[in-house]
Amino acid sequence: MIRAVAPVAGMASYPLADLGSSTAISLAQNESAFSVSPKAQAAGQAGLEHATQYPDPDWHALRAAIASAHGVHAEQILCGAGSMELIGCLIRAFAGPGDEVLGTQFGYLFVSTACQQADATYVRAEEPDFTVSVDLLLAAVTEKTRIVFLCNPGNPTGTRIANRDIVRLREALRANILLVVDQAYGEFDDQDQSAVFDLVARGDTVLMRTFSKAYGLAGARVGWGYFPADIAEQTRKLMNPNNISTVSQDMATAAMLDQSHMREVVRQTALIRERFAARLRTMGLEVPESHTNFVLISFKDVETANRANTALLEAGYILRGMGGYGLPACLRATIGTADVMDAVAAILEELTYE
Repeated sequence: MIRAVAPVAGMASYPLADLGSSTAISLAQNESAFSVSPKAQAAGQAGLEHATQYPDPDWHALRAAIASAHGVHAEQILCGAGSMELIGCLIRAFAGPGDEVLGTQFGYLFVSTACQQADATYVRAEEPDFTVSVDLLLAAVTEKTRIVFLCNPGNPTGTRIANRDIVRLREALRANILLVVDQAYGEFDDQDQSAVFDLVARGDTVLMRTFSKAYGLAGARVGWGYFPADIAEQTRKLMNPNNISTVSQDMATAAMLDQSHMREVVRQTALIRERFAARLRTMGLEVPESHTNFVLISFKDVETANRANTALLEAGYILRGMGGYGLPACLRATIGTADVMDAVAAILEELTYE
């Protein structure tokens, strides 16, 4: 019998979202409710003319656009087929058997999967009140810790910590511990991000971003990271060459250069999110303050969460159950258009929460 290597054989498959029927409205994957930049759409259409050729393996135009928008060095940017590729390669490059990767209680689940692939141990620090605690992260560091992985803002909580706390975390960690700050929802966070970007110059910190959320390019699969040069060199050894299609590169480049469109998407999303969250709170539901394009809805118990989920499914709306994160009494709702969120709120208002 042919067997997989032990770490892979012992893994569970990564949990995929249930997208339901073709007529259902999915609010399960934190996709953008708004159209991609018209400039990005036009660039993608034009890119089809070059479909017979392999894409640029060094992402020259895309890296230049990112560097221009963020005031960083293009040569320190790596682009991946979504940030998941970069996360997986980074962990495999810098952690292995006997090593620990430290994350948080409700951190991004794929990090755990990537640790299993590398045969490293994933350790979680508690998140009181759905919020990362730098002090609890530091208390969980051991001699085996090789990487600390922090999502800010967090998924699935939507909460954030101040960037000064991220700087404090970095300064308190050993020099031989790599800090990875995943800012997949960074565009929705109104903090000045320069202090976090500046940490990369230390040589021990990596910053991750994606085009899947604020830029609305989830289907194009483009992510990027800002790396110290030597960390980038080792990570890139594990990445697929020609990993991002020509069309996706062209669309992402145009989207990055259209910052005004992205900012308007963020503004509209935040307005709908705050209105929706306020309406849920008037029902007595707990909704942590979100700095993303989704909200976490905490019900009093699992039974109530299941009743709400069933009612929504029957009406054709798919939210994401959070049992995999150890939050079985919670649902995560991507922010859709205003009419969709009003409909979801109306369904939830019909239930009792006493």
